[in-house]
Amino acid sequence: MEDTLKTVAPPAPPSAPPKGIQVTDNALKKIRSAMVKENVSPEQGGLRLGVQGGGCSGLSYNVRFDTQPRERDRVFQFGDVRVFVDPKSFIYLHGMTLDYQETLMQQGFVFVNPNSTKSCGCGSSFS
Repeated sequence: MEDTLKTVAPPAPPSAPPKGIQVTDNALKKIRSAMVKENVSPEQGGLRLGVQGGGCSGLSYNVRFDTQPRERDRVFQFGDVRVFVDPKSFIYLHGMTLDYQETLMQQGFVFVNPNSTKSCGCGSSFS
């Protein structure tokens, strides 16, 4: 009998939470159509995500279009869509997923944020 050595790959490390910002396909579709309506150039402009003080839970999300990134922004590219996040907001938003949902009761962007410890009923305020 011939002895053979088998090499076994080590087990994969547990998956870490995603770094940066994730955007679902539903959200990307809505962002693209809104950029066309708002006349925002995908080559220069993009969606700005931010966090500001206020809201019923202490902090609130801010979503708007911007014509270009700022000097210290983190820029995330999703095909033809760019997302801009300022450094202070990124502290609260890293690992977050932006989704867009339409139900019979409401429609809009939904922030799935693992950094949030509590949120209010409106879905746009957290701490």
